[in-house]
Amino acid sequence: MAQIDRGRIEKAVREIIEALGEDPLREGLIGTPERMASFYEEVFEGIHRDPGEEIDAFFGKEHYQEIVMVREIPFYSMCEHHFVPFHGQAHVGYMPRDRVTGLSKLARLVEGFARRPQMQERLTAQVADCLDERLDPLGVLVVIEAEHLCMSMRGVKKPGAKTVTSAVRGLMESSPATRAEAMSLLLGTRS
Repeated sequence: MAQIDRGRIEKAVREIIEALGEDPLREGLIGTPERMASFYEEVFEGIHRDPGEEIDAFFGKEHYQEIVMVREIPFYSMCEHHFVPFHGQAHVGYMPRDRVTGLSKLARLVEGFARRPQMQERLTAQVADCLDERLDPLGVLVVIEAEHLCMSMRGVKKPGAKTVTSAVRGLMESSPATRAEAMSLLLGTRS
């Protein structure tokens, strides 16, 4: 499996610094190529691993068939169009058929898919599809809310604007009552 090539990143960053008309040996910029290579290595660590392995790492047989939801999972990702961060919260819920996974595994699943060049729409679908495939639950609901810095600090320049995406599978998609219950849990209300 290919790994991140830190040397090439450092060389490319030096080129960018020079292309901007700056001196990569200027006091404030010394070490910047190395720091950016470390940053990219960390931010893109999800490229070279399967986040679904987190779900496989722990599951148990249970007869619980109600909604399990972890809300407000913070995440950071990089927009693949501009290589500028987007960040926000993911809300992940599922209805077990006969297998459950650890609650921290849901957060790790989000993190694993977020740590690669991404689009929010794909991130949302990847988390939902992975849960659906690995656990074979009765239903899945994933909602992601994020601020995209490519929209906040450039272009239209609308800081604070949030993009919301959702993905539903199984009963969360086909049963209006189940979907409504999941949404009320997501919003923190209970009827």
